[in-house]
Amino acid sequence: MEKLPCSIFNDVLGPVMRGPSSSHVAGAARIASMIRQSLDAPVKKAIVDFDVNGALAASHTGHGTDMGFASGLLNMELDAPDVAQYEAIAKERGLEIEYRILDYGAEHPGNYRAEVWDQNGNVVHWEAIAVGGGMVEMQKYEGFSVQIAGDFYELLVIADVAPGIEEKIEALLPDVEFFQSDQKNGQILYNWKLAVPLTKNVIQAIRDVAGVSQACYLEPVLPTHSSSTCQVPFSTAAALVDYAKEHPMESWEYALEYEACRGGQSRKAVYRQMEQILSVMEQAVETGLAGTKYRDRILGEQVSKVAAAEQAGRLIPDPIVNEIIRCITAVMESKSSMGVIVAAPTCGSCGCLPGTVIGLARALSLPREKVVQGLLVAGLVGVFFAEEATFSAEVAGCQVECGAGSGMAAAALTAMMGGTIENCMDAASVGLQNITGLACDPVGNRVEWPCLGKNIMGGSNALASANMILAGYDKVIPLDETIGAIYEIGLSLPLELRCTFGGLGKTKTAREILKRSDAHFPGEEAR
Repeated sequence: MEKLPCSIFNDVLGPVMRGPSSSHVAGAARIASMIRQSLDAPVKKAIVDFDVNGALAASHTGHGTDMGFASGLLNMELDAPDVAQYEAIAKERGLEIEYRILDYGAEHPGNYRAEVWDQNGNVVHWEAIAVGGGMVEMQKYEGFSVQIAGDFYELLVIADVAPGIEEKIEALLPDVEFFQSDQKNGQILYNWKLAVPLTKNVIQAIRDVAGVSQACYLEPVLPTHSSSTCQVPFSTAAALVDYAKEHPMESWEYALEYEACRGGQSRKAVYRQMEQILSVMEQAVETGLAGTKYRDRILGEQVSKVAAAEQAGRLIPDPIVNEIIRCITAVMESKSSMGVIVAAPTCGSCGCLPGTVIGLARALSLPREKVVQGLLVAGLVGVFFAEEATFSAEVAGCQVECGAGSGMAAAALTAMMGGTIENCMDAASVGLQNITGLACDPVGNRVEWPCLGKNIMGGSNALASANMILAGYDKVIPLDETIGAIYEIGLSLPLELRCTFGGLGKTKTAREILKRSDAHFPGEEAR
């Protein structure tokens, strides 16, 4: 199946969640949610394998994979207030999960291999990957190849290889968006992708078709659904700039145009959805500024120190930068205390974009609509990044998390200050050029430090990059080429610098922190 265009709300700004990592927590939850849907009764037991050479082997406990996977199997939303008590809830519901570290030759560092039983004794086998930013791809079902991202209603049927079965099933279905199949050992798997849901009666009728041995039905796990008619007006920064020459409008309106086409909705609906995203971001800032506590984290509260030092005259005077630092820190501390945040584009980089745009608005008393507009433009940059690279630090280092967030923030600030859409793309390019090669080397198996400092660096870099372009600097390298270079550099980084156990995470102090930290995340919190 041909890859569909990325969505601002699927691939870039979201999910709304609790936890330390979008890849580990949200990715795991979405994979587990689809596995749960493939069974007919509540899940009783799961055995989940991680490859010894992948990122999950070393980080699945500290980065919240256990919490995310359990939440998906338990049908718990990731912004639920009790998500941190997943272990107790799983025990109460009779759910047992075993994680194994094996050498089975997985090609992707975010690979999951799962065998899952329901309370009726039925068992399913799945293999999937978390591709970054909470996005996933289900790749194998009962050994058959599939390609499921969670943006369609999916019907999976295993049947005998016999004439007429496919036609009998399709006669029961509404309009099919896409169709795939895979064959092995005298059986065939049919996968129909649909834009509308199926009723229980239709599903049962499909199971009753002669020759069908297994059928499961999955509902979408992503907020923006897909269709075969999805057409977007542009998919690269260069194409956007060309489109803008023929269709002049405000910079943020191009994002409305793009996402309305991508999701089959109105421009007003897209704008309202971004307002809702901003509301979550604003609440994360306020929660962090009010002060947070959490037993299982490396750093104590830092955010109050900025205002105290500023009032005491100990800081270099710069009200805008200092407010950005405060707001970024507030979001990161909300995240590390299990507060609700928006992955933007990931959980590890969730402070950079919202803290920067909200910080600028607070410092300059800008109207809220300016922040919404900035986020829309940032979302477009994120779409171009997702199309040509990845948001997974396990694949390409922190340059595709905090780095991507910084480039997105540079575009947002440029838009908020009245820059053209071309200015916004150029600012993003400069911001990204400034962070090439940024390693992902978390300390103590936590997405906390140096993540906080890298988010703050990203905000400062965004401000400088926006001002460079607004002042008339030449970006030299266009955004599309910069994204390509970032991805190439990321693939060249050694595994130890891609969210595993290297760099700062391998220092003597980091090892000592790891020894005294709790065995797993998140533990029992004390807010």
